[in-house]
Amino acid sequence: MAGAPRTVLISGCSSGIGLELAVRLALDPRQRYQVVATMRDLGKKGALEAAAGEALGKTLTVAQLDVCSDESVVQCLSCIQGEEVDVLVNNAGVGLVGPLEGLSIATMQNVFDTNFFGAVRLVKAVLPSMKRRRQGHIVVVSSVMGLQGVMFNEVYAASKFALEGFFESLAIQLLQFNIFITLVEPGPVATDFEGKLLEQVSRAEFPGTDADTLCYFRDIYLPASREIFRSVGQRPQDVAQAIVKVIGSTRPPLRRQTNARYTLLTALKAADPSGRLYVRIAHGLLFRWPRLLDLCLRFLACGCPGTRVWPR
Repeated sequence: MAGAPRTVLISGCSSGIGLELAVRLALDPRQRYQVVATMRDLGKKGALEAAAGEALGKTLTVAQLDVCSDESVVQCLSCIQGEEVDVLVNNAGVGLVGPLEGLSIATMQNVFDTNFFGAVRLVKAVLPSMKRRRQGHIVVVSSVMGLQGVMFNEVYAASKFALEGFFESLAIQLLQFNIFITLVEPGPVATDFEGKLLEQVSRAEFPGTDADTLCYFRDIYLPASREIFRSVGQRPQDVAQAIVKVIGSTRPPLRRQTNARYTLLTALKAADPSGRLYVRIAHGLLFRWPRLLDLCLRFLACGCPGTRVWPR
């Protein structure tokens, strides 16, 4: 006889990966999951509810959750029976792109409060119950930018590097409690959010930034970034499907990159522990050999290395 459905709490479900993941789990034909799909602004729940269809109110519940608020976290968990979460998916996050000189400290702190401390806040809330029951799975939507730095994404990458170090450290202790952690590391994900963000920053002023750096940002980084998203970007549905497989695994991995094409780029860092190879090649492709970068992206876009989404 099938066991009781596992309660899955997902943050950041108003769009993108969170929305796709919530719907896929809720529509599981074996009904293995009871999904609590959360978002900061319930005024944006329309798309999720429409996609959920008949699962809404049955295997999927929509709830308000601001990961930057202790009170909001407590209120959300109080609506879950016994406050027992079997699977926590930390998906809520914000992006930040632009020259460092034009970014305020307050803006940087907001990125960390959402991307890093928001995840930590949720984990602290669900851990006592998971430890008591000696079971649980914590999934963290990280990024390949938690593995390698990317120009003009310094603060965002730093928040993802922080996630990687924090949860890798925590995973060692939690294994003793039969609680697993998985860091999911997508490459570029083509969403409306990303498109709007790049469009907004292309028009931003970034006061205090020197003319050369602004030129590099607008004339080199932005065109290259758009081409990377076009060439090797994944759909949110692809990443969500990879997470579904991770959640359904009996032996969840600590890390799972989702884009086989992008692993060719991350391999540069692994090939030289000193870091010189990755930094010099990234610099050369952007500043010295832009035509070679274009050829590489065309090669990746054609699917020659394969487009399979891991895990199988």
